[in-house]
Amino acid sequence: MAEAKYQVPRGTQDIYGDDISLWQQCEQLIRQQCSLYGYKEVRTPVFEHTEVFKSENDSSDMVNKEMYSFKDNGQRDLTLRPEGTKGIIRAFVEHKMFGNSDLPVKMYYIESVFRYDRPQKGRYRQFNQFGVEAIGVKSPLLDVETIDLGYKIISQLGIKNVVVLVNTLGDTESRMNYRQALKDYFAPYLPELCSDCQRRYKQNPLRILDCKVDKDHPCFASAPKCRDYLNSESKEYFEKVLHGLDQLHIPYKVDDRLVRGLDYYTNTVFEAVPIDDGGQQATLFAGGQYDGLVESFGGPNLCGTGFGLGLERVISLAATQGTLCAEENKTDAYVISLGDLGSYPLEIAEILRYNKIKTEMNYASRSLKSQFKSADRFQAKVIVIIGEDEKQQDTVQIKDTIHKTQYTVKKEEMVEKVQEILRGEQ
Repeated sequence: MAEAKYQVPRGTQDIYGDDISLWQQCEQLIRQQCSLYGYKEVRTPVFEHTEVFKSENDSSDMVNKEMYSFKDNGQRDLTLRPEGTKGIIRAFVEHKMFGNSDLPVKMYYIESVFRYDRPQKGRYRQFNQFGVEAIGVKSPLLDVETIDLGYKIISQLGIKNVVVLVNTLGDTESRMNYRQALKDYFAPYLPELCSDCQRRYKQNPLRILDCKVDKDHPCFASAPKCRDYLNSESKEYFEKVLHGLDQLHIPYKVDDRLVRGLDYYTNTVFEAVPIDDGGQQATLFAGGQYDGLVESFGGPNLCGTGFGLGLERVISLAATQGTLCAEENKTDAYVISLGDLGSYPLEIAEILRYNKIKTEMNYASRSLKSQFKSADRFQAKVIVIIGEDEKQQDTVQIKDTIHKTQYTVKKEEMVEKVQEILRGEQ
């Protein structure tokens, strides 16, 4: 019989101890910012029908190589979500949110996503993603506001030297013209390119520009640029996006090679990267606009825009150079018990907790010295000491650890005295 392996699977991790406070701080900041911008949280299933994520002509590596797909006991094809957008679109259409009279509908999510990828620093097979989707309006103002939300969150986390790479893929007409130009251009070089690029050539030639294997091939240097195939409407739209970024003082750089890794994007696409790292494996948040995605799920012809942000990478950066720091192991009060007092110590602790006083207590039969050491490790500002005498006399001893003073008070006066010490009124 094979030996059991009680370890996390490769590409996953446990988050616990001091690290969990970093996650909680980051998520709290995200929720506050989303509320300011009018986004409401949405929670979708961790798995969907495979058709939600996989379309016949999708050229992305995520769909073709990285999805965790399986059959359930009813032989239904299901997939653990590899990204957040399509599950949100499915919910948007299924629940007819497009009937909302005040479009766009703004939603955000914080959820685990799953991709079978090569694990490396900052990249896991199960990782956590925050994302936003604003669905129902096509507007350069909305594109800019979406970028602004992501940039605000990164900035408030204290991550510095970030630039937003931005590009346009144009509208449907412009994109089709560009696709054909790329097919004509890459056709002679196709035998020299990798198998993925040969597949992308048939499915979505724009994705060839995103290839990590052939990026140094000489033909890439002279490949057609999307901006040369934009119609007047697409050019005007992109100029308004850039003007909006200028007005909000968001640092950006137009990147003609930026196409994003998913096939549903149109018009504005963007990635925020640290300047010092050149963007290599360091994208902080990324996304863009999508036309036609809502319609492909059976909904009306509505546009949307959004982005995804990898929490592992962002929290790691914010903890080393930004505002996140592990919370100290501090408590307001620690209850020390002498002798076997039954449940009385718990009663004392619960009185303090009911009054919003963060309280730890002794649970086992330990010496007074050992309990004082525990109180010290918790950095308790107040120590409440009870023994058989205190129980009988309905009193407690209270030690102020900061001013090194000690009091004996009636139990009904305990909360007021502890609060007085915590306020620093001694």
